[in-house]
Amino acid sequence: MFDYIRKHIKIMQWVLFLVIVPSFVLVGLDGYTRNNDKGAVVAKVDGRDILQSEWDLAHRNEVERMRSTMPSMDPKMMDSPEARYATLERLVRDRVLAAAADHKQLVTSDQRLAQDLRSNETIASLRLPDGSLDMDRYRQLVGAQGMTPEMFENEVRTDLSRRQVVAGVIGSGVSTNAVASVSLNALFERREVQVQRFSTADYFSKIKLTDADIDAYYQANPAKFQAPEMASIEYLVLDVDALRKGITISDEDVASYYEQNAKSLGSKEERRASHILLNAPKSAPAADRQKTLDKARELLAAVRKAPGSFAEVARKNSQDPGSAASGGDLDFFARGAMVKPFEDVAFSLKKGEISDVVETEYGYHIIQVTDVRAPKQRSLAEMKDELIDDLKKQQAQKLFADRAEAFSNGVYEQSDNLKSTADRLKLEVRTATGVTRTPAPGAQGVLANAKFLTALFSPDSVEKKRNTEAVEVASNQLVSGRIVKYTPAQTRPLAEVKDLARELLLQQRGADMARKEGAEKLAALKAAPNGAALPTSVMLSRDFTQNLPRAVVDAALRADANALPALLGVDLESQGYAVLKVNKVFERGAVDAATAKQELDQYGQWWTAAEGLAYYNLLKDQYKTQIKVPKPAPKSASASEIVQ
Repeated sequence: MFDYIRKHIKIMQWVLFLVIVPSFVLVGLDGYTRNNDKGAVVAKVDGRDILQSEWDLAHRNEVERMRSTMPSMDPKMMDSPEARYATLERLVRDRVLAAAADHKQLVTSDQRLAQDLRSNETIASLRLPDGSLDMDRYRQLVGAQGMTPEMFENEVRTDLSRRQVVAGVIGSGVSTNAVASVSLNALFERREVQVQRFSTADYFSKIKLTDADIDAYYQANPAKFQAPEMASIEYLVLDVDALRKGITISDEDVASYYEQNAKSLGSKEERRASHILLNAPKSAPAADRQKTLDKARELLAAVRKAPGSFAEVARKNSQDPGSAASGGDLDFFARGAMVKPFEDVAFSLKKGEISDVVETEYGYHIIQVTDVRAPKQRSLAEMKDELIDDLKKQQAQKLFADRAEAFSNGVYEQSDNLKSTADRLKLEVRTATGVTRTPAPGAQGVLANAKFLTALFSPDSVEKKRNTEAVEVASNQLVSGRIVKYTPAQTRPLAEVKDLARELLLQQRGADMARKEGAEKLAALKAAPNGAALPTSVMLSRDFTQNLPRAVVDAALRADANALPALLGVDLESQGYAVLKVNKVFERGAVDAATAKQELDQYGQWWTAAEGLAYYNLLKDQYKTQIKVPKPAPKSASASEIVQ
């Protein structure tokens, strides 16, 4: 198809001109925009629509981000209506803050952007020994996120501008100790309660289930016995690792590469240093940081007066648990192993010299260089395996760049099979069975990639058994797949799920019986408060729950303190029922100074977060924000109180 277009390009230009131009005249650009609809409008901010397609893309990116940071995470957690709605709320929040930044003309300068990028640890790891950025690796890093460097930097710039919107509110939040104390005392108050549990499992022995009961339950609850849609697939992977295996490097190539790069291939200069660290996180109050800095300066004066005492001073004063016991010794390290401020100073000192106080994100350091290991030129024999690996990487990278377009075109042009593309590029067609729309537990590689599975289960792939497009699932990794056999979602036969149906029905009836007996117990207590005994009372609080269900704890602490004793019933759903009597309220006991300070700091964070949320809600109203998708209803109430 593409060959025909290339051979008859003049004809195709005229055909496209005759087809497209009149249609623009007839329907206009607006008509094309409407016809190219990308889904329903799911939200609106400042007069601008957020489309279903934008929501879908944002959620896919969120799933990918979560999977990359937590590989063991169950993908089903992100496949719920609640998780998807949370993504929409985050998307709306970003749009609200972006609108506010635009209206308030909050911009991010090039200098501020550069400062933020320099502080990014991932980007910092891409710096070469001369301090410059490895642009090839930088492009690969942002390319894995589907962006160019320019797109990535614009996104960072936009994010920094958005942060300015709420920074003033959050940064100026103040909560007084008096208000905090009242709130914290209420939060941690204790209550004396008596609790009687009616557990579902206690009623199982009283329940007799017939086959007719199980069949009726199965017929009434088909959704509980659904087998997910499933597919048997073929798939093709093009990646650098696969290409490396087919590359052979000759001894001549290795020798030539060594000669051309002899200077840069030598070992790096290494320093051995000891340090004294005094912790001073950026979040600490200014007065505390100043106190720590003064202490560091005192220690600096002491070790400069007696350099031989450095190790002993470090053992007594350093707050680095990894090196204090060894007199602050950090052993040998090369550039790139330490945070930049520390590294810059360490590599500027001569052997035996002691630095001034050095500030890093960890606190204040005093550094003494104890040894210098000069770089050594290694021989070709010593480096041969390493050089072969480097050359294979380089050639595989070039091969990938050369073959990526052929791979993408091949799976598109021969959309009814993968074999022709595999034969042309010398790749292996792989197979998998039991593949589902969401990654199966234990799935690895491309079969655990949500982006690929979304493409695989698209209508075109499912209905027409066509190849998916070439999907970039990681840096330098493309995959295309096709469904060979598709089984739609269906209710599993009763014979297959009979044990499960029995268990669910037993659970339901046990919970019903527990709820009924518990409600009867509560009614009897209310009718004659002194006529029925309850278990011995326990002391309950939010930080000391006595291993009771959260619903019971919440109900006990919500009871009106002015109307005690109070009798309450709590529906524990599948766990049964609980009856509780709240007898007394006790103020919280005294806490030590360190705990009190920690709690006040935490309360201050809650206070400023609440102020930030209130300001955000104000901005939502100001920019006429609408979310047109209903919020998923909670599955069920956590507890239900029975009116006294």
